[in-house]
Amino acid sequence: MSRLPRRCCLAVRMRPPAGAWIAIAVAALAALSVPAHADRREPSAGGDPDGSAGGAGALPRGIDPPQLASPSAVVLDAVTGDELYARRADDVRPIASMTKIFVAIALRRHRVDLERWTEIDFDDARASAGGAHTLLLEGQTFRNRDLLYAMLLSSDNRVPSALARSVGLSNDELIAELGRVAADLGLTHTRFDDATGIRGNESTAREMALALREALRDRLLARIMTTRHAQVVSRSAAVTASYTSTVRPLWDPHYKILGGKTGHTDAAGYCLLISIDVAGRRLVISLLGGKTPGARFDDFARLVEWLDSTARPRTSALR
Repeated sequence: MSRLPRRCCLAVRMRPPAGAWIAIAVAALAALSVPAHADRREPSAGGDPDGSAGGAGALPRGIDPPQLASPSAVVLDAVTGDELYARRADDVRPIASMTKIFVAIALRRHRVDLERWTEIDFDDARASAGGAHTLLLEGQTFRNRDLLYAMLLSSDNRVPSALARSVGLSNDELIAELGRVAADLGLTHTRFDDATGIRGNESTAREMALALREALRDRLLARIMTTRHAQVVSRSAAVTASYTSTVRPLWDPHYKILGGKTGHTDAAGYCLLISIDVAGRRLVISLLGGKTPGARFDDFARLVEWLDSTARPRTSALR
């Protein structure tokens, strides 16, 4: 058996001076007092009550994400699907008239004839009972293209039933179609009881973001949802209805908005679903459950400021 050189054996036998033991003990205690994970941040989870930056694909983390008033929120990259921010993003909540995002997708899948004229009838009025005031009078006929604008800009509740009839669907069949759209998109927490959003429908911030991403792949729907104002004239010219987008950031020239939809009922609170270009990156922001009309827009502004600041020194999202 080979033997260690004498200098190695001497090194093994050496003992540190008495004072060195104290230094070693102090260092060991200091190491134990620091958690192993203290220098890393975990990816965000849908249940994070405070909100956090996302994991893979997220923007730089030099600036902490903002505190939001909306109880549920998510920011997704519309191209890659990366999650950049989440706050209780998987909590199931009422979605109000953001339901109409699914209605628009379903109608386009059924190849709704945009140039066809459709009359507003009693069934449409009944389906919209309990909702906001409508400008579409019973007995008047409107072009389908204009009805899509009325539905997506100002959430006119008589449109879903009318356009469903135009493509050969009953109101109940349209509701079933909304469920199929959700299933096709892999949305497992999205449910529909009606086609207007007045009652019953629910989803999550994350799943609504995915729905808007799908809708904006349709150029017509994207064009409608970036329109600020539209006039809808009945075939007889007896009715001229003016619709203004409820997506307030569309009116701010500092933002490059790619489309969006608001929603509100007493149960749902004040909701905002919106897509924006931030430093050349197409993002989708979903905010559910706000307590006041302005809270969702304030949260949107805070998120965009944070996203823009973390994206520098690339071109700013704010023009």
